[in-house]
Amino acid sequence: MAQATRIQITDVSKIYQTETKTVEAVKNFTESVQDGEFVCVVGASGCGKTTLLWCLSGLHPATSGTVHIDGELLTKPLPDRIGMVFQDSNLLPWRTLIENIELPFQIKKKPVNRELVNELLEVAGLKGFENSYPGELSGGMKQRGSIVRALAQDPEVLLMDEPFGALDAFTREEMNLFLLKVWERTRKTIVFVTHSISEAIFLADRVWVMSPRPGRLSRIVDVDFARPRDIDLQFEPKFIEILKSIREDVEGSKSGKGN
Repeated sequence: MAQATRIQITDVSKIYQTETKTVEAVKNFTESVQDGEFVCVVGASGCGKTTLLWCLSGLHPATSGTVHIDGELLTKPLPDRIGMVFQDSNLLPWRTLIENIELPFQIKKKPVNRELVNELLEVAGLKGFENSYPGELSGGMKQRGSIVRALAQDPEVLLMDEPFGALDAFTREEMNLFLLKVWERTRKTIVFVTHSISEAIFLADRVWVMSPRPGRLSRIVDVDFARPRDIDLQFEPKFIEILKSIREDVEGSKSGKGN
């Protein structure tokens, strides 16, 4: 049975106008994301990955083109349907972990989904730390807390912008495994921006490779490794082959060979 299309991106372009110049960040981007699919976006620095993600969030409208969520034209942020996780956990230091997780409920004046929050805290390994302040938590714990906060709203789509980029290599591996565990349990539709090609291959069903600015979709790589996955997958010859192929695309495009 075919999966339903959750996100449809059609001919999206984004232009930023400053006092001194015009910057075309994304150009004529068209692709779709299926319900429950995990898509990672990679490309050279400055290629428009984050700009594309913001267009999908409704926070920065596209200059031209359209984004549809479940067939509905996206014209504004949809906090009940689209969650976002950033590189910084953005936990308020004067609020405990549980108070940070409950903050979006308070802003929306909605009751806290205690059952879902407790389940997510358990999966995240954060049970017992609910009353800890962010300053008392490690970087990985704070980032897991930010993911719990986003998922506690039960969004249909989760957009993630370099969420593990500031973590050390060991913690980053732990976070990749944690995110896959959460995704396998919730089957949320995820679009994940990263500079790490190996991270993208390890997490994704498909990897979108973007060209240098203005960012276009230059290639789609299907990742068909069985799930659940473990870290040792990254040492398998097929994994390394895919990594080298994508890296050659990105490096070649940066030097102008891919254009």
